[in-house]
Amino acid sequence: MGAAFIQANTNGRLHDAQEASLPPLNRGFLYGDAIYEVWRTYQNVLFAWEEHWRRLEKSARALHIGIPMERDAMFAEIRRTARVYRTATDYAGELYVRLQITRGAGAIGLDTALADRPDYVILVQPNKDIPDAVRTGGYRLSLETTLRRNASATLNPAWKTGNYLNNVMCLREARARGADDVVMVNLAGEITEASASNLGFIRGSELFTPPLAAGILGGITRDLIVTRIAAQAGLKVREETLVPDDLARMDECFIMSTTRDVAPVGHIDEHVYRVGAGTQTATLKAAFAGHVADYNAAHPQQVI
Repeated sequence: MGAAFIQANTNGRLHDAQEASLPPLNRGFLYGDAIYEVWRTYQNVLFAWEEHWRRLEKSARALHIGIPMERDAMFAEIRRTARVYRTATDYAGELYVRLQITRGAGAIGLDTALADRPDYVILVQPNKDIPDAVRTGGYRLSLETTLRRNASATLNPAWKTGNYLNNVMCLREARARGADDVVMVNLAGEITEASASNLGFIRGSELFTPPLAAGILGGITRDLIVTRIAAQAGLKVREETLVPDDLARMDECFIMSTTRDVAPVGHIDEHVYRVGAGTQTATLKAAFAGHVADYNAAHPQQVI
């Protein structure tokens, strides 16, 4: 099995992710009628398990989707899937774990009453590290100019759903301009987030990040940084409304996500930000690594 192999677990059945496992009538396929969460490991410990599970439950309540099994049983399935993946590939590094739950299958139609029962799929693959070029030069982002982030009053970005077409199309525009990722703005022209990451900015010793009210996902990494880790790094957090004109006022920029934790941004279009050793972003990343080490020491039972 090559590097492209992804281990899947569909409703308890282990298989290669290239194999079909859900019927074409599944509502996740037909309508994006699904929720999901992504975890990663650090030193083989599944990080922030409880925090992600609580967000999964929040998304499930918002969409009225049932979770097929209790938390501990699902963790056991994740561990089983991860261990089968390691056995099949001899891979001992850090893992990416995705759990997707759909409303189920049934007759074609939008009515949720047509769904039979929730289905789940677990996917396990390597968690890709930040490329060396990004560590030294940062990601290159581009401001979205055509589309807008979907509004909280329509399809709330706070719900981690299987419907990511808004993000997909915004990212497509940025990539067409040669950028790695996109900076999306809402209908009011306020900065929200990247395609699958929250955004942070630094000016002096202050960390700026758009508020949840701007219409963003409440990222687990973002929450840890805002509530705990920024202070440990000597940064004062300011959750403020930001607009594109504010980009020129910032010294540094970074993205926050589960898979990449804190990753530097070197450019947003013509705006250039400091990157590398000695930056506040580097200090923040080191503080995050310290938090991870403490978490791992406290959660040996979450090795997968």
